Amino acid sequence: MSASNTMSVSNTLRSVLVAAALGAAAAVMLAAVVLPGWAQNADPASGTADAVSIDNFTFGPQNLTVKAGTKVTWTNKDDIPHGIASANNAFTKSRALDTDDSYSFTFTAPGTYQYFCYLHPHMTGTIVVQPNNG
Repeated sequence: MSASNTMSVSNTLRSVLVAAALGAAAAVMLAAVVLPGWAQNADPASGTADAVSIDNFTFGPQNLTVKAGTKVTWTNKDDIPHGIASANNAFTKSRALDTDDSYSFTFTAPGTYQYFCYLHPHMTGTIVVQPNNG
């Protein structure tokens, strides 16, 4: 391969990498600005109160309210690994979750539990556990 061909391939590769990085940065910024406004507490009667989806570097719902004794399951729908960790070590952190892997934890004590992705700390969420009076 000639020097000019090598330089052309190098410049093309550099352009592709820069475009990919800018696209990823724009997606993260958009998610950080738009998605929190859409986050809603799940309705326990709907059967979705125990599910958190990880998609596009976002937890959905970002804020979840459940009753004490509920097992919450996080499922990674992204094509890269994510990990779940408590902000104050209130629960055991997950292993790195590949695509379609899941992690569950049963919340037995009422309170507010902040969590994050330990591989991407800008990803955060909250589980609010209410007393189970019934």
